[in-house]
Amino acid sequence: MKRETAWDLLNEYNKDAFHLYHAQVMEGVMKYFAHQEGFADEAEFWGIVGLLHDLDFELFPDEHCIRQQQIMAEHEVEPAIIRAAASHGWMLTVDIKPEHRMEKILYAADELTGLIGAAALIRPSKSVRDMEVKSIAKKFKTPAFAAGCSRDVIKRGAEILAWTLDELFAKTLEAMKNVEICNGGE
Repeated sequence: MKRETAWDLLNEYNKDAFHLYHAQVMEGVMKYFAHQEGFADEAEFWGIVGLLHDLDFELFPDEHCIRQQQIMAEHEVEPAIIRAAASHGWMLTVDIKPEHRMEKILYAADELTGLIGAAALIRPSKSVRDMEVKSIAKKFKTPAFAAGCSRDVIKRGAEILAWTLDELFAKTLEAMKNVEICNGGE
């Protein structure tokens, strides 16, 4: 699947600026991780999975990761993309356990990018570039902050990657600093 085709599909089912923005954040984060994890030749694929991972969330939040499989199949999206995107709903809405390294990173980083993005918005700079891991750890320990970001999913994501929480925080923060679209770019 080409990026332009994925973007058009995303826009067919998503109109909210935040959802489109989050999709682009995840696209960039996933491409960054592909390079960092030794999958540079699959970076575009990882990015497309990141871009489409919440395809159904805006219209079908109660069927998230379920409905998107149907939508993607109807649009003849590759089965590998369908499976990977749906796997980030593991233990929430689907039984598709993240198996591939990319699926595990998507699972772990998705919720965390939301928490990091929310933390960036309250900084004077509105950026992640001057953020430190200790700031993320502090916000993570404050359940009322970015309450919609599941700490359980983030913890489980770190576990399936065999990373500590601090490692996950540091690597995801670095990915977001690298793409710097978490606040709309420059």
